[in-house]
Amino acid sequence: FFILTMSLPTTITIAFLVLAGLILPSVHSLSNNSKPNFQDIVSKMRADLPQPKQASPSVSLSNIDYASPPSCVAQEARSLNLFSTTPLIHSAPLSRLCHPHPVFLKLDLLQPSGSFKDRGMAHLCTTVKKMHNSASNSDTADRMKVISSSGGNAGLAVTTVARNIPQMDVSVIVPETTKPLVVEKLRSLGAEVTIHGKNWNAADALARQWVDDAKRSGGGAVYVSPYDNPLLWTGHSTVIDEIITQLLEQSFDQATTQTNNMKIGAVLASVGGGGLLCGILEGVERNYHGSNEIRSNLVRGTKVVACETEGAASFAASFNSDNGSIVCLDGINSIATSLGATSVTPAVI
Repeated sequence: FFILTMSLPTTITIAFLVLAGLILPSVHSLSNNSKPNFQDIVSKMRADLPQPKQASPSVSLSNIDYASPPSCVAQEARSLNLFSTTPLIHSAPLSRLCHPHPVFLKLDLLQPSGSFKDRGMAHLCTTVKKMHNSASNSDTADRMKVISSSGGNAGLAVTTVARNIPQMDVSVIVPETTKPLVVEKLRSLGAEVTIHGKNWNAADALARQWVDDAKRSGGGAVYVSPYDNPLLWTGHSTVIDEIITQLLEQSFDQATTQTNNMKIGAVLASVGGGGLLCGILEGVERNYHGSNEIRSNLVRGTKVVACETEGAASFAASFNSDNGSIVCLDGINSIATSLGATSVTPAVI
């Protein structure tokens, strides 16, 4: 199967493709004899996250069950309708181009903010709010604030999510290059917007400084990275859970296709900072290692392919470096500015 996941960023349309039955350059391939250690990387990063003073097992990040049924992943965020289950539709034109491999489109542009990032932001915000309440020994703790540094999809997503969580405020710090239309949209959604610096790095530095200042003064503020947080990745991983469920539910060509021989050949993902790619890897692994044999079989052998634009290929630069070290680009020379991260999260490498 081909599955194309459509998302609508600030300036361009992103497409994530899931292709089946094709031989493609792979970032990550699963088989019976090759089980990856991405879980170990995620667990280590989760261990570095702040824990609540008196956290119960239900909110401790170290107690997340990696092999949980997909319905348990980001369950609270989903129950609050902070992100949507988006349609998976068959594409006749792309299927003709890729015959005999059927192609499906995953329409994540229908998320409330217009991109897949609602998934990760919803899981992150509900988790940190629950931890904040637990540390305060109250289900109705005083207000807390999330602070982000993105004037693109991430800023729109965290603002869209936070406005629907009681007692949560959001500040977004954007660089001077951010379009006025985006600034006005963020403010109309309820964000406190500050324009600072000539690029994202300067805006991000101020966001981190504000969070540090708030912590020193005893305030409840949490830094929200656009892409570099395990909670974001887990939220993003729900797109794989949905794709598998929807493929199993759809009855295309029942005369020739049986559930036990269905396979997702590969997942193609657009890459900026690597958050979506981390989520896709996590979602594939969770279903592969899970107890549901049908779901596991569907992603056995699935390849993951990272797709970047020329002029913003920070992932390729790091992935192809001699020692796997993180390469920071001098700048972004692509019109696809929403995919423009000068470096990726080390975890994705």
